[in-house]
Amino acid sequence: MVRPPRLAIPREIKVLIAAAFVIALGFGLVAPVLPQFAQSFNVGVAASSVIVSVFAFTRLIFAPAGGALLEKFGERPVYITGLLIVAASTAACAFAGSYWQLLIFRGLGGIGSTMFTISAMALIIRLAKPAVRGRVSSAYASSFLLGNIAGPLAGGLLAGFGLRVPFLVYAAALLVAAAVVALQLKDARLASGEPKPAARPVLTVREALGDSAYRAALASSFVNGWSSFGVRNSLLPLFAAAVLTAGPEIAGISLTAFAAGTAVVLTFSGRLADSWGRRPLVLSGLAVNALATAAIGFSTNVPMFLVVSAIAGMGTGLLNPAQQAAVGDVVGNDRSGGKVLATFQMASDSGAIVGPILAGLLADHLGYSWAFGVTGAIVIMACFAWIGARETLEPEASAAPAVPPSSPDVSADVSPDTPRRPSRTTIEE
Repeated sequence: MVRPPRLAIPREIKVLIAAAFVIALGFGLVAPVLPQFAQSFNVGVAASSVIVSVFAFTRLIFAPAGGALLEKFGERPVYITGLLIVAASTAACAFAGSYWQLLIFRGLGGIGSTMFTISAMALIIRLAKPAVRGRVSSAYASSFLLGNIAGPLAGGLLAGFGLRVPFLVYAAALLVAAAVVALQLKDARLASGEPKPAARPVLTVREALGDSAYRAALASSFVNGWSSFGVRNSLLPLFAAAVLTAGPEIAGISLTAFAAGTAVVLTFSGRLADSWGRRPLVLSGLAVNALATAAIGFSTNVPMFLVVSAIAGMGTGLLNPAQQAAVGDVVGNDRSGGKVLATFQMASDSGAIVGPILAGLLADHLGYSWAFGVTGAIVIMACFAWIGARETLEPEASAAPAVPPSSPDVSADVSPDTPRRPSRTTIEE
């Protein structure tokens, strides 16, 4: 049997992937200097921590409105507007004259972040056929990861010229990204020949919740935010210092080890999600992340600590492309699902906010082994939701390289409970 040629990633998605690297790089520029900049206004550690968390908080509360804007105006305008809002708020942070000004300006940036995050996800879903959704999600995540790794290094160097400089550089980078997206994504496939956003059928959150795969994706998004974004960033440095009596450099290396494990697995996890299916990769990723996270709390030396951190990152690399592709399959190419995507993002942000608080309480009263052990148990619970969920990747999507231009595309959000229907939008590749 002749193996069919592999589908190419559409040019528009490559533009979004490049923009993601610039955005993540800029975010990393300000990450290492933000707490120090806050403390320059003579505030304590708690107040400087609020400056960091206010960004995530405003992302969370604005997500429903961001989804509504997406359904009304479409992906590209909301994406560009979001970038411009973050650029303006970041530049304003550089000129903040007080702690409260910095808090407000940083918080406003979370609004723009929600807008371009949800819009980018929606664009990728609409432009990527089911057979490449996993690979596209993997490439997009890899781009963000590389930016997050390189950003803090560059930010530390720029801080030598003043704590305000990284904010100005980040704002300039966002303006460049917005200009590139505005120019490169303005072509026939996005500007004409398609129904206006308001004319496309809207997938409501209620309808999506009727799909077992979407419910499972919300569960895995929540626990991934809890473990990989929340507990990892908040407790790993404290564990390294308190239990292993290691310096801050070991904590930094452990975070790098996590990122390296994720990066290695992302090189192939997207392809596996497009060939084996979404559910096997999600279940594998959750299991690996859960076991490795629980093992962190029982680490007795630095080498073991770094190894299990890397393995936990590998679990995240298996999970993320598959669960995002599954959500894309639920929405489909021909529907608008801004609020559905916003809810998916809110699940992750909620986990990232709640997880560190509860894990921190466990660490204070029962010890770090309990904190990481309970986090691992929370992650493994999401497996039960996925065991009972449907597989969203249709057999023909994983086997066929493309749909001939003269044939109607078949939407990927077909389940045993929903009738098969032809898609109204065929994206060329």
